[in-house]
Amino acid sequence: MINLLIGLAAGFFGGLVGLGGGVIMIPLMVGILKMGQHKAHGTSLVALVFTGISGAFTYALNGSVDIPASLLLASTAIFTARAGARFANALPEWKLKRSFGGFLILVSLLLLLKPYLYHVSEPTTGWLKILVLLSTGIFTGFLSGMMGVGGGTIMVPAMVLLIGFTQYTAQGCSLLAMVPVGIVGAYTHWRLGNVNTSILPGLIPGILLGTYLGGSLAHILTEGALRIIFAAVLIWTGVRYLRTPKPQADEGERSS
Repeated sequence: MINLLIGLAAGFFGGLVGLGGGVIMIPLMVGILKMGQHKAHGTSLVALVFTGISGAFTYALNGSVDIPASLLLASTAIFTARAGARFANALPEWKLKRSFGGFLILVSLLLLLKPYLYHVSEPTTGWLKILVLLSTGIFTGFLSGMMGVGGGTIMVPAMVLLIGFTQYTAQGCSLLAMVPVGIVGAYTHWRLGNVNTSILPGLIPGILLGTYLGGSLAHILTEGALRIIFAAVLIWTGVRYLRTPKPQADEGERSS
């Protein structure tokens, strides 16, 4: 039942703001299930594949998925997701978390300023749009594999700020693109022994239901409200990551 509730919470959040739900799932798995950080990241990636499938389907029903854009994002992300997973396995978690926390806060501030950034409000087209999507995929895949998240924290702001997608379409594309990316990253973590398969039977049904509910609610809210919710969650998560303490054990075991 606990696994089901964790999946439900992560799926609902993921469907609502276009993320894989890893920022909710990982802290819950570590805090409640007492799972190791690396194993929580790997298990989260397996689960987010189902978040992406359910969420993308829900957004597609509302006409908020650009399939060519999702394919471009995934085409480069699948190659860097493997490297990101291996990188996470080699570096101290506290360093990764602090860096990621700062990045989340920066991204959230950019999203809040989006209505005032007129030079990026016009839709990007042609080869520039393709280049932005491919470049975004490179960073997204690495981050996804490294942090155990869907990569929506990069994909959604990039599509909103640099391409001119609506918040709805950006979130729908993010959910669809994270399916192949998640598969590659999850497989790499599984090979490294960082996946807890015993909780998946409870986690996955909760994710599927939660993502459908969250994705449906997302289209009821206004785009401005959705952007504020998205930014608020990123800031809250970013502050938590920045406050990660430096374990004394890491100094001897893993040097920077």
